Amino acid sequence: MLQAALRASATRGVARPPLAFQAARGFASKKKKSTIPKPPPPPAQASSQQAQASSQQAQAKPGAAPEPGQPASAPTPGEEPAPAFTSQSVPSLDFAPGEGEEEMQRERTGARSSKDSLSSIERRRRFLGRVSFAMVLLGAGAGAWYAGREWEDDELQARHMSREQATHNRWERMRARFTGVFDTFTEPLWPELLPPPLQGHMHRDYTLLVSIDDLLVASTWDRQHGWRTAKRPGVDYFLAYLSQFYEVVIFTTQQYYTALPVVEKLDPYQFFIMHKLFRDACRSENGQPVKDLKYLNRDLSKVILLDTHREHVTPNPENAVIVPKWAGDPKDRGLVAMIPFLESIAIFKTQDVRPILEAYDGKNIPIEWAKKEAEMKRKHVEEWEHSRKGLSRGGMTLSSLFGSSDPASGSQAPPTYLEQKRLEAQHQYLEEQEYLKKNKAYFDQLIKEEQEAAARQMPSTFWGAAQAMMGPPPAADGAPPTQQGAGAPGAAASSAVVAAAPAGQPAKAP
Repeated sequence: MLQAALRASATRGVARPPLAFQAARGFASKKKKSTIPKPPPPPAQASSQQAQASSQQAQAKPGAAPEPGQPASAPTPGEEPAPAFTSQSVPSLDFAPGEGEEEMQRERTGARSSKDSLSSIERRRRFLGRVSFAMVLLGAGAGAWYAGREWEDDELQARHMSREQATHNRWERMRARFTGVFDTFTEPLWPELLPPPLQGHMHRDYTLLVSIDDLLVASTWDRQHGWRTAKRPGVDYFLAYLSQFYEVVIFTTQQYYTALPVVEKLDPYQFFIMHKLFRDACRSENGQPVKDLKYLNRDLSKVILLDTHREHVTPNPENAVIVPKWAGDPKDRGLVAMIPFLESIAIFKTQDVRPILEAYDGKNIPIEWAKKEAEMKRKHVEEWEHSRKGLSRGGMTLSSLFGSSDPASGSQAPPTYLEQKRLEAQHQYLEEQEYLKKNKAYFDQLIKEEQEAAARQMPSTFWGAAQAMMGPPPAADGAPPTQQGAGAPGAAASSAVVAAAPAGQPAKAP
């Protein structure tokens, strides 16, 4: 056991030198490092170091016992004792604001910082960027100046303006051309909404634009039936009778797929409605569709727009007649009451309808026109009586001129010019209705055959639909393919049923 204890103590002595030896070796290494010359500390730091050294020497007394937890180191003969580790030897985190700046100024060498310098590639990139920006500005200025040039003839024709009506300000021309880029989203789809007027017996001097919403029909919706559309009383008579005086055109702000079925119900044989215009024929103004008549391809002095929404006629209020909305009353007669006023404009061959419409704006037109017509009738009777009295004084009357001896035959005044033309129009209306009634089965058969032909031409497969989109189908039996005229869309939308009448009956066009 004694040998084992001696062996263990010897082993520990070799593996771990005494504490005094470690302290001596550390002090020697510090002495060796202290041989390297160091720059003198600043005056403030030197005074603080001297104060620390004096305090350490005062604390380090000979024979003082080491603090608990610290090894006791004995200085070797001829060497100074190692300084004890105290809390004052730890670097302080406190600093004076001026000391760091002075030290940084002393450490600066005067060399240029790398962050302020640019490489050649970066300088070239910035130069090219400035040149490109200058070229863009120059090009924009040149384009703006060119956009302010004088109007050309094709531009005036597309804008439906004469050279006198066009602006002569360069800035206004430039702005008009710039905003014209976005006209695709705000202007009608076609520059001319209607084809040229028909000629011959189908020619009408006046054009009547009729809306659908709350004027000809009224639509309601409920959970039980969904959407239901009611036809206003007198619609059939209104359209058929006025078609003798006007080119009747349906002009609505509804989409094509919602309004077309209603129009086909109103005029199934396409005898009275010549053209149909839908939402794509309207112009957008502040996000709302409006009906701009300058695209109509008609003389606006002979155009009347019948509508129930004043906001839809803001471009041409002088051509509009705003009538009250129909709420679905089955006893309503407001639409029929407008006929005398409208027929009188066409019968009297009014040169410009706009002053007349402006005079009746905001008034109850049926009542006001009835008063006007009654006054005209009264004057006509007075003139006739006055002329009759003059003839009777001379011993001659109208009845005696025609060989009539009945004194009561000339007691009634003859009808006025307006009444005569009205009787003729009513007689023609009755003849047309009789013709449609007799040939109703024939026209129904034509419509059915047309629908069946359209169904046969409808592609039933995806490949057939793709071929139809790529080009027209080949002509049957070697016949040359038919070519459709490149007219306005109204011509295609208003194609009437034109067919020969049955044998033994005269042909009649719509």
